[in-house]
Amino acid sequence: MNLNKTFFRHIMLHLSLIAWVGILVVCLFFQFLLPALTHHGQFITVPNLKGISLEEVDTYLAQRNLRFEVTGEFIYAPDYPPMTVLQQYPKAGSCVKVGRKIYLTLNTQTPPQVKMPDLVDGSVRNAHVRLKSQGLLLGTIKYVPDFAQNAVLEQWHKGKEITVGTLLDKGSRIDLVVGAGLDSKMIEVPQIVGMKLEDAKSLLLNVGLQVGDTAYETISDQVPGTVLRQRPEHGQQVNVGEYIDLWLVAHQEEEVVIPDALMLPKHQ
Repeated sequence: MNLNKTFFRHIMLHLSLIAWVGILVVCLFFQFLLPALTHHGQFITVPNLKGISLEEVDTYLAQRNLRFEVTGEFIYAPDYPPMTVLQQYPKAGSCVKVGRKIYLTLNTQTPPQVKMPDLVDGSVRNAHVRLKSQGLLLGTIKYVPDFAQNAVLEQWHKGKEITVGTLLDKGSRIDLVVGAGLDSKMIEVPQIVGMKLEDAKSLLLNVGLQVGDTAYETISDQVPGTVLRQRPEHGQQVNVGEYIDLWLVAHQEEEVVIPDALMLPKHQ
């Protein structure tokens, strides 16, 4: 009888030991091994990929334990080289788990084309608005003596006069020949300090002046893109077509935002 009890106690002791070992193994697995395999609790700050070429992205993200996938849509931004990153999701600065996939939208290799609008006989301000709506840029303005003051006389592209309806790459610059009037009347420089750049440019074009060199200063309590100073200053008398140099509040680095009009459904 005593032998049976002793044997039973040994069996229970072994079973208890096996149970405790099993519990210990399970605890160790969930506490150490599983997190190591899944990177549980480890997060990475998503880097800013804007402007990085597709060739560099793979190595750049692999070094940071992240993956990527290129979306099916492409964007056109003339200020960036083809096949560089313009948009990303998750956004730069987001915290994600190790191994997270970053979705990228790239700059297309081939810009879309648009038709050259008819700017002749309209005002310079109207020309600026129409070019912008077409995705074209206002280039240089040459003022010549003509009774049609501040009216567009000719429209040029790459040194040649361009006809209405000609197909151009979006982002192309259009130069204008504009009437300066027949007299030598001077223009008073308007006050543009405190205005946003686009509003200042529009006002200057409307009175026969142009934006010259621009410089940027970082000022934390000012709205980015606001005019801080101008040269010549407000009230000075200048010739038609004179350039006004501007000092602007610098923009902080931020994600590229592209108007829907510049979105392409698929890269060609």
